[in-house]
Amino acid sequence: MGPVAFRLGPLTIRWYGLILMTGALIAAYVGSLEARRRGEDPDHVWNGLSLCLIFGIIGARLYHVFSSPQFGVGWDYYRQHPLEIIAFWRGFQGFGIYGAVLGGLVGLYIYTKRNKLNFLRWADISAPGLLLAQAIGRWGNFFNQELYGYPTDLPWGIYISPENRLPGFESFERFHPTFLYESLWNLLAFLALIYVARRYGQRLLEGDLLCLYGILYPLGRFFIEFQRPDAWKVGGIATAQLIAIASIITCAAIMVYRR
Repeated sequence: MGPVAFRLGPLTIRWYGLILMTGALIAAYVGSLEARRRGEDPDHVWNGLSLCLIFGIIGARLYHVFSSPQFGVGWDYYRQHPLEIIAFWRGFQGFGIYGAVLGGLVGLYIYTKRNKLNFLRWADISAPGLLLAQAIGRWGNFFNQELYGYPTDLPWGIYISPENRLPGFESFERFHPTFLYESLWNLLAFLALIYVARRYGQRLLEGDLLCLYGILYPLGRFFIEFQRPDAWKVGGIATAQLIAIASIITCAAIMVYRR
């Protein structure tokens, strides 16, 4: 199955785009349920969704543009082809999740400030759904045949067609489904946040769920990066791992300090 879901005349609809939008809508629905449970107006979730998506896409694209992956295109390419930076019509390839999360938070902050809402409270409302959206969105990598790991003979290894194999791995056929590992971790983290929000809701401070997101997701991402042969590295260490460590330490310190 290829990356294209269907075509409408000159318009090409990709699986990745459909899956990402499905994840965003499901995340908004979960957020609306959480808002209602907390006695808040769930319409704010839907009203703020478009702003969060716009800034999320911008942040995700900028993260990719300024990256320097082992294979593929990054800053070295885009500084020579600046018009390619805004080439969103080429599909949803070339986006970074850390940039998407940061951009989405910027969009949420702008929306809450405009509507005189508590940013941390609404970030907590949004955090579980965000993890669920990430769990769903990672399946877009399956259709694009990307975000896979090293070669493997394990029964759950996935077949990668020759044109999508990374340089140096052309002779191998089956690889670790790294996207699946991250998707499962995100699903577990989503369930953990939902449990904490309901079981310990009265003991939580505003922003605690956002901090827990900033600990749980990076924790899984840190170990999953070991299965990324195409990772962007700085000093021999995957950049995503450095960001993960910084996020875990910062969010844990904030939670301890506030107590």
